[in-house]
Amino acid sequence: MSKFKIFAKSILIPLIIGGIVGLIISDSIDYNSLEKPFLAPTSVLFPIMWTILYILMGISYGILESKSLIDSKSKFIYYLQLFVNAMWSIIFFVLKWRLFAFIWIILLDILVIVMIFDFYKKDKVAWLLQIPYLIWILFASYLNLSFYMLNK
Repeated sequence: MSKFKIFAKSILIPLIIGGIVGLIISDSIDYNSLEKPFLAPTSVLFPIMWTILYILMGISYGILESKSLIDSKSKFIYYLQLFVNAMWSIIFFVLKWRLFAFIWIILLDILVIVMIFDFYKKDKVAWLLQIPYLIWILFASYLNLSFYMLNK
């Protein structure tokens, strides 16, 4: 497969998954009606940030795939964290299980850290491109717990 196709596929997969989840949760998003914690950003920021993060995530994975550095473990971790990421939005917004969503996002934090360590061993640029994602989901973990505590 050409490098262009590898990167196009690697970027489109998380963007499409994120878009599908966005459609699923769009009628259930109650962010603006919730009591907000300190540092809670405006709702406009979320789709912008997620688009950037999904692109970086895809580029990172594409780098490894284009260099034939993806093994079954790396692929499993990457797609598992993508699945856990997608399900978090459904748990938080559609089901409104805010405490369970916090436990779920901790699982995501752990999976992303495992993925980053795996990518670090293979390619430093692929690893670095995942750091903004980790920072964002750690921030999202804070927000999730805060929303739960403030809106019981």
